[in-house]
Amino acid sequence: MLQSEKITEKKAEILLRVCAMLMTAGANTSRILLIINRFSEVLNTDAQLFIDHKAFIITITDAHTNKKTTQLKRLPPHAINFSTLSAISQASRDAQDKNWQYNRIETELNKIELIKHYPKIIILISVGLAGSGFCNLFGGDFINMIITFFATIMGLFSKQLAHKKEFNPYFAAFIGALVAAFFASSALFLQLSTDPHIAVATSVLFLIPGVPLINSFTDMIDGYMITGASRFLNGLVFVMAIALALSIVLYLFSIKML
Repeated sequence: MLQSEKITEKKAEILLRVCAMLMTAGANTSRILLIINRFSEVLNTDAQLFIDHKAFIITITDAHTNKKTTQLKRLPPHAINFSTLSAISQASRDAQDKNWQYNRIETELNKIELIKHYPKIIILISVGLAGSGFCNLFGGDFINMIITFFATIMGLFSKQLAHKKEFNPYFAAFIGALVAAFFASSALFLQLSTDPHIAVATSVLFLIPGVPLINSFTDMIDGYMITGASRFLNGLVFVMAIALALSIVLYLFSIKML
């Protein structure tokens, strides 16, 4: 294979890698295309991209050699990470300003992939506090806030454990909602609260797929109907999994939400 063809394929791999990192981290389609166009300009290529929720297809043409290549990349499971989005956006601007070569871009992507999430204990406590805050916002008393705090932590921990075991993401959300709602509802059985419906309702709010649903609407507004519809259906299945788990717990404990 000629050296020019290898370089063209390397550029396509880099652009696909950027696409995958952006999509899995929670970027909408417009942002993905904006950043890809920046990197494509720096790499002196013309990139044509097809975006799907599970895969990308890219065709690039090298402006110097006129070589073309088409590649496909399947996406790993999505994990929202706004630090990754910010880092890639900044890298794309730096690449334009400093005229990075493809090997410099690849090095920067390696660094971005090493960005760590917050420690799990911090995430658990923060999400638990957010859940108890929602409970208070919807009229829950101090006891219900405490119940929601621990229920949310238990639900999130169960969801994290399911992801670690590589369960289906929808089933992982179902498990998280089931554990959180069951823990909140058990307060009625243990006579810790006579009115646990607010705690039950707010204990599963951490599972609501806000980013996929928001991105689905922004994609459809921008005209990317296929990608937007795919994101919407993905978010809808998560909502259905949460609703199913909540319904099971409410039935078991005979709790009426109205």
